[in-house]
Amino acid sequence: MAESLAAMTAQTGKALAGLTVMFAMFQNYFPCELRVIIMDCYDKLVNFVYPYIQITFPEFQGDGFRRSKAYSTIERYLNANSTKQAKRLDAYVFDDCDTVVLSVANNEEVADEFKGIKVWWTSREHNPNKQSISFWPREDEKKYFRLTFYRKHRHRITAEYLKHVMEEGKAITVQERRRKLCTNKAGDGGSGLGNGFGGGGIWSEVVFEHPATFATLAMDPIRKEQIVRDLMYFSKSEDYYKNVGKAWKRGYLLYGPPGTGKSTMIAAMANLLQYDVYDLELTAVDNNTELRKLLINTTSKSLIVIEDIDCSIDVTAKREDEDENEDEDGEEEEEEKNPVNEEKKKKKKKKKQSKVTLSGLLNTIDGLWSACPGERIIVFTTNHVEKLDKALIRRGRMDEHIELSYCGFEAFKILAKNYLEVDSHELFAKIRQLLNETEMSPADVADKLMRKSDGEDVDGNLMSLIKALEEVQEKNKAAKLEEKEKKVAKGNESSDQALEENGHMIKL
Repeated sequence: MAESLAAMTAQTGKALAGLTVMFAMFQNYFPCELRVIIMDCYDKLVNFVYPYIQITFPEFQGDGFRRSKAYSTIERYLNANSTKQAKRLDAYVFDDCDTVVLSVANNEEVADEFKGIKVWWTSREHNPNKQSISFWPREDEKKYFRLTFYRKHRHRITAEYLKHVMEEGKAITVQERRRKLCTNKAGDGGSGLGNGFGGGGIWSEVVFEHPATFATLAMDPIRKEQIVRDLMYFSKSEDYYKNVGKAWKRGYLLYGPPGTGKSTMIAAMANLLQYDVYDLELTAVDNNTELRKLLINTTSKSLIVIEDIDCSIDVTAKREDEDENEDEDGEEEEEEKNPVNEEKKKKKKKKKQSKVTLSGLLNTIDGLWSACPGERIIVFTTNHVEKLDKALIRRGRMDEHIELSYCGFEAFKILAKNYLEVDSHELFAKIRQLLNETEMSPADVADKLMRKSDGEDVDGNLMSLIKALEEVQEKNKAAKLEEKEKKVAKGNESSDQALEENGHMIKL
């Protein structure tokens, strides 16, 4: 028995070796035209005998700009219906819940049945560059789902089953929807694209759970009501925007000193409209193309937020850079003679070229790509609105300019209600007077009103606020007095200098 098995193994080895030699000869010595004809006949024979049809659903559609909705919907459908039969699963746990969420692992095949028809789904990953070795996911790794079924069921699968999968997947998506807070990835050298198009998306996300609402937002009630009405009208105006020929988007510019509630305003807007939030970090984006890819991969019903846009120097100071480049032209010849200066100049030039430009940002938020997708609100925040280029914040791009200033008495009353649960108090009159005379941000006022221990009472918190306001008032008075004294001293110095010059002229 053992001898016959050994002989059979030897025969099989010889046959395989012969086939290998024949295939090598076919590849190397057969004319190209003949090889094409033979391979074409082979493919036709296989297709004639092969009883299955396969449909592939790639993760990214077209040229990779945007994640396929079909892929995401199928992923939801399979995770909900096929995790019980899959042998290999990926597990995820969300921060706010202990439940383990399971999904079908890569290269795993699961079966599904529809009206007595059996089909097979496979999760795959295509990686043509097998030779490279890296600790990080490669950019050419592209995920896809493959559906396999008998060819005799072609019509029912394409006309009925795929429609069933899409409808059920969308229903599961709506049922499981959790609002997201996303930020662009800064992997791969700060490209903002993470591990490329096939490696899990270009946005990192967590569950959005900020509790801020317009009811608790400390600002003038009349202005607050205007903003709420504007937001609600926008969310219901798809037909109106279509009729006037505009993309369904709206821009908000929030500006004011630090601590005046710009980030809280954004959270309140998201909670009011039930939108996702995409926090875009411009300094993590290499160029205009990557910025466009990031914004195209956002969803509808979302806020696109760029906070402290005045700190993005390559955007706000573009024109100053151009003036600076003109000044540097005169020194170019001298720098070329010095190898160290030349190397520094090359590095500086490379750094400038790897940043988003003002025109690139404008085209993305207000050009042809701005309508992909619709129903989005774009929010810029800044502490120094005067630093921003006028083209960036003009009406039409930033439709609403909302100034969030220092705390007034009406805003204070909202904070007192939120933190101390009081609507009126005998100390309110004193606080009103101080707020009218002193500039203090809502964040600083809230800090004084917030209870820090069980033993604190309303009177103590209000007195703490009054003391802080009086200290700020005294500092402001001292600063004004010092500035006045400097002006007087400077004026006296100028007068003395003028007298000396006049005396010198008289002597002459």
